[in-house]
Order: sequence, then C-alpha cells, then structure tokens
Amino acid sequence: MEAALEEEPVSGPHRRCAVTGEIRPKDELLRFVVAPDGTVVADIAGRLPGRGIWLCARRDVVNTAVAKRTFARAARRPAIAPADLADRIEVLLIRRCLEAIGLARRAGRAVCGFEKVRAEFKAHRSALLVEARDGGTDGDRMRALATGVPVVQVLDAAELGPVFGRDRAVHVAMAPGRLAAMLWRDARLLAGIRTGALVTGEGSIGEGVAGKDAPDEVSGRAART
Repeated sequence: MEAALEEEPVSGPHRRCAVTGEIRPKDELLRFVVAPDGTVVADIAGRLPGRGIWLCARRDVVNTAVAKRTFARAARRPAIAPADLADRIEVLLIRRCLEAIGLARRAGRAVCGFEKVRAEFKAHRSALLVEARDGGTDGDRMRALATGVPVVQVLDAAELGPVFGRDRAVHVAMAPGRLAAMLWRDARLLAGIRTGALVTGEGSIGEGVAGKDAPDEVSGRAART
C-alpha cells in the first residue's frame, strides 16, 4: 500500500518512502523531484530544487512507484516517470561510484591489485575494500585480511579496470576520507538497484581519519544530504 508523502518526520534527517511508508535516514533513500516540464528526475546528489519525493533504494520499489503513478500523487501535480527509471538510476549510481574511485586514485587514496591492497590492509591504512562482483574466489582471501572493514561489491572488474589504466581490476583499497564516504553511500544505494550487487559492513566510513582528500579534487562533488 502506498504511503502519503511526509517531508519532515520527527527524527531529524530522515524521510518516509512514498511507496512502503518506511522512515529511514536520507542517505539510505533515493530522492526524486518533478521538473518544470513534469518529468520525474532522480536527484542522486540531493542538490536539485523542489519538493523531494523519497523511495527506498530498491528496484522493486522504484518500479512500483512508476507503475502506480506514485510520483504524481506525492507531488500533487502531473508527473511523468520513464518506464526504465530504475535502469537510469543504476547507470547514474555506477557512474558516481566510478568517479569517486577515480578521484581517490588521483589523490593517492586508492590502490588496486592483490599485493598492493593486501599491504594497505596489513598497514591499517584503508577504510573500505572494493571488490569486483565477478572477481572470482581470491576475494575470500582478501576479505579475510580486511576483517571488520566494509566491503563493496557493486561493480564489475571491467568497469573498475579503466579507472586504474587496466582492462580489469578486482581488488581496490580506499583510504578514509570524503571520497570513501561518498562511495560507501552510493554503493549502498546501488546494491538495492543492481542485480548481484552487494555491500557488507555496518556504520559509516570515517572522513579524514588518516588524512584528508585533496580539496581541489572533491570540491563541489560530495553528495548533499
């Protein structure tokens, strides 16, 4: 049963899913706005003006919202949601995840390759392990080294590889900081939208625990909540 839109639950920076009625932290939900022409737009970064319509980050929830015209009801105005909205969200989130990893690499805060990643975790310099979801069985060994560290498995090896100038990359370690926090947030959203994607671990990624990301690399790119 669809829930009425509620913009300001009593618990602070939380929102109610317009389909399920669940109240969750904003970072765990997808935000949408209705453009002046009536088109429904996914506002992944949370920057677009207008009244937000919030959904749980699940493909079935997005598809239900499209099929049942939830956006028009929530916005109380005509709203046109494309039938492939969930696919478009998946593409946007993949792009954002890759951008965060690429920025971290250029800032010297992300490395790839089994031996380099293993060295980072042995030295306790990494806050996030990124594993290709099609990376094979050696991921078990790496995850054993990264015990207690959140693991992101939402991208394919062929998607990760070009970020590091390779055809494929399976293991990536990211240092603490804003870019790791951005990736963790977007990867959790993507895990609910992309088939076979997975994130494990609890809590948030510390920002600046072992230094800061290069300011010129991240300025204006952090997702607003």
